[in-house]
Amino acid sequence: MSDQIARESTEVIDDSKGHGLLAKLRNLLNTSASQAKYSPIEGSHDDSNVSITGGLTGPSLRGAIAAVCGVAFLLFGYDQGVLGAVLGLPSFRATFDNPSTNLEGIIAAIYDIGCLVGAIVAFLTADRFGRKGSITRGCWIMTIGTIFQTAANGSVTLIIGRIVTGIGNGINTVAVPIWQAESFKSHNRGALLVIQSALIAFGHPLSTFMGLASSQAEPSSFAWRWPIAFQGVFLVIILVAMPFLPESPRWLVQHDKLEEASDAFARLEGKDVSTGHPNVVRQRDEVIASVKEEIELGSASWREVFTEGKNRNISRVLLGAGPYLFNQLGGINSLGYYLPITFERNIGLSSHLSMVISGVLGIQYFFVSWLPYFFIESYGRRKVLMSSAAACSCCMLFISLMLAVDTTLSDWIFVGFTFLFFDFFALGILPVSWMYASEVMPLRTRNKGVALGVGLHWLSNFIVVYVTPQAIEGIGYILYLIWAALNASFVPVTWLFYPETARRSLEDMDQVFFNERFGVTTTRRPGNRVFADDSASNLISCRVKAPVGYDHVQLNED
Repeated sequence: MSDQIARESTEVIDDSKGHGLLAKLRNLLNTSASQAKYSPIEGSHDDSNVSITGGLTGPSLRGAIAAVCGVAFLLFGYDQGVLGAVLGLPSFRATFDNPSTNLEGIIAAIYDIGCLVGAIVAFLTADRFGRKGSITRGCWIMTIGTIFQTAANGSVTLIIGRIVTGIGNGINTVAVPIWQAESFKSHNRGALLVIQSALIAFGHPLSTFMGLASSQAEPSSFAWRWPIAFQGVFLVIILVAMPFLPESPRWLVQHDKLEEASDAFARLEGKDVSTGHPNVVRQRDEVIASVKEEIELGSASWREVFTEGKNRNISRVLLGAGPYLFNQLGGINSLGYYLPITFERNIGLSSHLSMVISGVLGIQYFFVSWLPYFFIESYGRRKVLMSSAAACSCCMLFISLMLAVDTTLSDWIFVGFTFLFFDFFALGILPVSWMYASEVMPLRTRNKGVALGVGLHWLSNFIVVYVTPQAIEGIGYILYLIWAALNASFVPVTWLFYPETARRSLEDMDQVFFNERFGVTTTRRPGNRVFADDSASNLISCRVKAPVGYDHVQLNED
């Protein structure tokens, strides 16, 4: 029952009244809960009319939560780009004795191992410490890692700092999206998801421009220490704000803190709203029902996850993990982590010009990352993913050819196709890779299956980032031919094996896998349901168990 509610909560009443991106963003903080009727759960918490006063409430509170989460998402992106922004600076290279390409790869990639460890820790401890507790711990761990990195005078200290920072970031990449999703109503999450993706994308050029600005301090080591230390600004903002914001109402219900959950729902609902308000009671009771249902259903063992059975568990786990690998094995972070030095070493641009171009590319990537919102439901995951992969393959092919030709004209064509590669990646592979796993896995195996996918994401990220500096030096343009071939391979793999999930509820997908045995899929077109917040209302669900507030549902037939 609760699984059905959670799935249907993303379906829309009607999209004919201007529910576009701008309208959703305008209404994000001001919408009140749905007035849908509810039936209080038998034996649920007493609905006393206790008015909530003091502190932030309603739109102000939701705005504060969105702002803090936004700072965290910005930090995610900043962290991924900051090392590439300083790696080529003379002061950095002098401090660490002109590191070899092998050591460069270790320094950059070890951060992803830390993120993998942090994500595992979060999956194991998030329910124990709560969403706020996990985020606070993650930020303090990142603070320690940032101090180590900023103060480093040797590669060992820098590597330790990168690992520690990665662990903290790995915890936050799990906890922050869950806290945000469980604190907002279902009809807001699509717009929030667009903001999340865009802020992560914006963090990368921010780190590049920070490195460009601080490079004016050369030859002082301040030139590279300041961009790394600047992570602390984001962390201070989050740590100062957290005590004034409520815990996830869903987590409070899970831990039988019903009075606190009602208080949190009332604060999120608006000023002077009592805990007995119909909207507050409705949301609380629906979460209680969802939690009870999850407890009764239980969670699958790892053995069940890797057993095919009638639900085709292993097939669905492999299909869900695939796009996470597509995300990394297409070469995005082979370019992204080292963008300034990619331009320096491949085509001989100056450090200053390389950072300027990298920053401009990042700004363009930020704007393009908003566009999938408008078409990913109508076109479907398969079409978007295959088109993106094919276009990325062509870009990598031309990048490789231009490096092989090695003329002034070909060097600038290389830059142009690098811009296009990021654009095409943002239009398809990026959004699909984060949504598909949660859309194909059954409820019992979803948490473990998604955890496995996220683990593969960070592990493959480590491999790609580690080998890139050595590959650029050793095989040059051939590296990009490899990425071109891998991107091209994603097209037939997707067409043959990946069923379409767009406009299908999770019950629909259960039926798809029940009807189709292992092998080539015949489910190649979007279904006949219309989901809320077109772009990818389910993207966030890859990190959450169930939503907080459920809105009235109406199915629209094609």
